[in-house]
Amino acid sequence: MRLLREQGGKILEPSLPVLSANEIVSTQKRVRASELVFLLQVSRPGLWSTTALFYLMPLGHVDFLHSPTLWLGLFYVLFPLGFLLYGVNDIADVEADRLNPRKGTFLFGSLGAAEQLAALRWKIAAVQIPFLFIFFFLVGPRIFFWFAALLMAVGLYNMPRFGLKSHPPFDVLIQASYLLVFVLSSWLNQAHQLPWQTFLFGALFAMHSHIFGEVMDMEPDRLSGRRTTATWIGAVPSKLLIVGFLCAETAMIYFFFGDLVVTGFLGFGAAWFLLDALLVCKNRPYRPAEMRLFMWGWNAAALAGMFWNWSAGSLLHARHVARF
Repeated sequence: MRLLREQGGKILEPSLPVLSANEIVSTQKRVRASELVFLLQVSRPGLWSTTALFYLMPLGHVDFLHSPTLWLGLFYVLFPLGFLLYGVNDIADVEADRLNPRKGTFLFGSLGAAEQLAALRWKIAAVQIPFLFIFFFLVGPRIFFWFAALLMAVGLYNMPRFGLKSHPPFDVLIQASYLLVFVLSSWLNQAHQLPWQTFLFGALFAMHSHIFGEVMDMEPDRLSGRRTTATWIGAVPSKLLIVGFLCAETAMIYFFFGDLVVTGFLGFGAAWFLLDALLVCKNRPYRPAEMRLFMWGWNAAALAGMFWNWSAGSLLHARHVARF
């Protein structure tokens, strides 16, 4: 019996290094897959549809099939640009994100480990540099001013202690920097810049969207000591502020562009937030399931907006409004 055990041990011994190597390879694959998931979550896929809507807005009924530059620019604003905007935000918000149940998902963004966040800085830079050179050849030296404005906005927003993200109402006003996507799209695709009315509408849209995100983040922001417009004035006033933004956007679209479809959509949004503030959730924090439902609805609306922009292009040209 002893002899059999010794022989069996000798037979099995050569297979042990193989099993160990397989385990190592399997572990490495899991680590790489986890890292890829993290990097993708950093770019906030849950907001890709909104970013794409902004990028496509200056283009109207564009030929998607025969424009490689369009696809290059679209890829940039979805992943590398999102990687920069939200990656820096994740590094700055590490404490608040630990308390946020929404984080660690594709809809709401990453929840990285300390070593992942530490390595994120050079990865953000590495992703931007190739596009800086590509865009230089496509649009010329003015792209340096665009990147400078982008980095200034990101720095002002995320600066330690003095960053605008913790100084309401500047945390909301700085969201107008998303209009840089309009400018980049027009430059890359040789399209006319949008009228000032569309720029103003885009700024208001970005601001009310940010306030909604702050309302969803109120509890973790308060626990981490972060001061935002939502934590400053409260949930119900924040929702009423969103209603005010949406009403202003509704009026702008109707009087300057005469688009009844977009007007109706924005009016419906204003009515919903009014009901939510006064009758539905009021001051109650949103539940995770409600947040996911809101985000899926938001993405569906953005996709519908992209189709409508492509088919109608109503925000490309403002109509003349009679003066009284």
